[in-house]
Amino acid sequence: MRPNQMKNWPRLLAGASSGALPYVTGAVVLAIFVVDTLTDLEIAFPVFYIAVMLMSVSFLEKRGVIIFSLACMGLTVLSFILTSSGAGATGLINCAICLATIATSTYLVLKIESAEVAAHDARAQLAHIGRLTALGELTASIAHEVNQPLAAIVTSGNACSRWLGSSPPNLEKARQAVERMVTDANRASAIIKRVCDLAKKAPPQKDWFDFNEAILEVLTLTRNEIELNRISLETELADDLPLVRGDRIQLQQVVLNLIINSIEALAGRREGSRRILVESKRKDSNEVLIGVCDSGSGLDPRTLDRLFDAFYTTKRNGMGMGLAIGRGIVQAHGGRISATAATPCGAKFEFTLPVGSAEGP
Repeated sequence: MRPNQMKNWPRLLAGASSGALPYVTGAVVLAIFVVDTLTDLEIAFPVFYIAVMLMSVSFLEKRGVIIFSLACMGLTVLSFILTSSGAGATGLINCAICLATIATSTYLVLKIESAEVAAHDARAQLAHIGRLTALGELTASIAHEVNQPLAAIVTSGNACSRWLGSSPPNLEKARQAVERMVTDANRASAIIKRVCDLAKKAPPQKDWFDFNEAILEVLTLTRNEIELNRISLETELADDLPLVRGDRIQLQQVVLNLIINSIEALAGRREGSRRILVESKRKDSNEVLIGVCDSGSGLDPRTLDRLFDAFYTTKRNGMGMGLAIGRGIVQAHGGRISATAATPCGAKFEFTLPVGSAEGP
C-alpha cells in the first residue's frame, strides 16, 4: 500500500474530515485499550493499534508519529498488566509480538513517507528546471514584450515634456501622457512579475484561481514568438469556466510547454496554414478541459503511448522532459493528460483538472 493510500483509507474509515480525524483516532485508541484489557491474554488485540498508527500519519509529523507509536506500545504493556484472565505465558508472547509489529510498522511507514518526500522534492526540482528551460527558449519574446511598454513610456515622457514646455503649458495633454506612462509601466511590471513567478523556485501552493487568466498570461509571454513564426493564434476560452484549485505556476508551466511544442512543430513547416488553438471548457460538472491544438505535421500513432515518457522526444535537440513533467504536474492535481492527432493534420494535447466549490476543503 502506498503512503498516500495509507493516509486516505483511515479517513474514509473514520468518516470524518481531517479536522475531526485526531479525535476519532483518540477514540479508537481508547476503545482498543478497553477491549484489550477486558479480553483474555490469549487474544492479540493490540495488533489493531497498527490501524490507528496509520491514521496518525495523516495529521502528525514524523516525531509525532513516533511518540504516538510509543504511546500505543505503552498502552499495550499497561493492558497486559491490567488483564487478569488468560494464560500469562501466552499473553506475554502475544504482547511481545504486538510490540514488535507496532514498532516495525512504524519504521516502515516512516521510511516510505521519507522516500515519498524525497521523490516529491526531486519532481519539484525537475519541474523548476523545465520552467527555466522553457523561459530560456522564450528569451527574445519576453525581451520584446518588455521593450514595448518601455518604449511607449519614453515616447509618452517626451510628449509630456513638450506639452509642459509649450507656452502656455498644455496641462491636460501632459496629464494624459503621464497616465499613459503609468499604464505602460504597470504593463511592463506585470510582464516581469510573470517571468519572475515562473522562474522562481518555490514549494507548490494550491489556491483557487481563474484558469483563463492563467492562460492569457502565458500567451503574453509567447505572443512575439508566435508572431515571428507567422502563426495564427486563436483562443476559445469558456466564459462559465469554474475556478480551479492548484498550483498556478506549475499548471501554467504545462500550458507553456504545450504552446512551445506547437510553435516548434509549426516553425519548420513550409506549406499549409500555421495555426494554434488554445481552448478551455467545462467538460462536465466535475472537470474542466484545457486543450492546445496545432496544424503541424502531426503525431505518429505508433508513438502516442511513449510521448509522455521521460527522455523520449521526437525533436532533434529535445530533452524529452517537457511532456513528462507536464504529465506529472497534471496527475499531481488529480487530472489526466492525453495526445491525439488533429483533423485534418496536426496534434492536439488536452488535460483535465477536477473542480469543486471554492468554499470546500
